[in-house]
Amino acid sequence: MSELDKKTAQKFLKIPGEARGVILKTDGEFILREKGKEGLEKLEKELAALGCPIKYREIGAMGFYPLGWRIVSLLAIQKVFGFDDQKFREMGSAAPKVSLVIKLFMQYFLSLQSTFGQTSRMWKKHYTIGSLMPVELNEKTKTIILRLQGFDLHPVFCAYLCGYFAEIIKIVVKKISSCQETKCFFRGEKYHEYLFRW
Repeated sequence: MSELDKKTAQKFLKIPGEARGVILKTDGEFILREKGKEGLEKLEKELAALGCPIKYREIGAMGFYPLGWRIVSLLAIQKVFGFDDQKFREMGSAAPKVSLVIKLFMQYFLSLQSTFGQTSRMWKKHYTIGSLMPVELNEKTKTIILRLQGFDLHPVFCAYLCGYFAEIIKIVVKKISSCQETKCFFRGEKYHEYLFRW
């Protein structure tokens, strides 16, 4: 369960950086689909009580919003609905399917090499902090390794991003057999690293 209270939320809201509005919109769309209008209203009420009055339907997809909103959004979802890692993976997996930014990048998803080569650029279109680097693409062993540096905000992102990255890779390879976070800042590493198999 989330340890989120107003004091903690305010601390997160002071973190520098911004996130594209489409990311927040996908949170709202997922909750609307999973929990209905009442669930979305319940979440927005909790966010207002935390001093972060996000109205998901009013967010501009291509605008930038405080990074703290992104953190508080996920933690409020965890607090209100009790989402676990599996549910956050599912939520991450759903996001690219409705993301306007990902739709703009679809021209690069023709091959693994072009998709792999665009990972850093795609990340920068979503967040103003952190860097996503392609580490390894091995078509023989059917593995991909991605490294995320400078994005050490909260462990709630670990499972979410695993699902998110896997879904983007799946656009090209059609099926992912596994996604594993092999290195994690919150387990003492200097960065996050994800291994995908198809």
